[in-house]
Amino acid sequence: MIFYEKTGCTGNKKQKELLIKNGIDFETRSLLDTKWNKKTLESFFEGLELHEIINQFAPKIKHNEIDLTTISKDKMIELMISEPILIKRPLIEIGTYKICGFDIDKINNYLLTNLNPNNTISVCQSETPCKSV
Repeated sequence: MIFYEKTGCTGNKKQKELLIKNGIDFETRSLLDTKWNKKTLESFFEGLELHEIINQFAPKIKHNEIDLTTISKDKMIELMISEPILIKRPLIEIGTYKICGFDIDKINNYLLTNLNPNNTISVCQSETPCKSV
């Protein structure tokens, strides 16, 4: 399992702690330092709507610098390639399965496990927005 995170993210830290507590091995990689391309990102976003793939706490989203009512999913993915802070995290790879966000049901299904987190583990824990990179 590969867990793409934003280093220092409190929410990602709690998510990783849950995985470790349940004996799930994973490799951590930086979401921000990974060189993304359209095909790879699309594989994580398959079947998801635009609002489901966006980091709502990214500065450009919080400050309404991107008009989410008019931008297409394709255009948003193009922006994410150059500005991965826009990507909802974590991105998770489990073999050939790809997940955008900490989706407990999908993780349980793909790993045949029974993670049972508290209600806020998949929500950003920070009071302040992410800093641009």
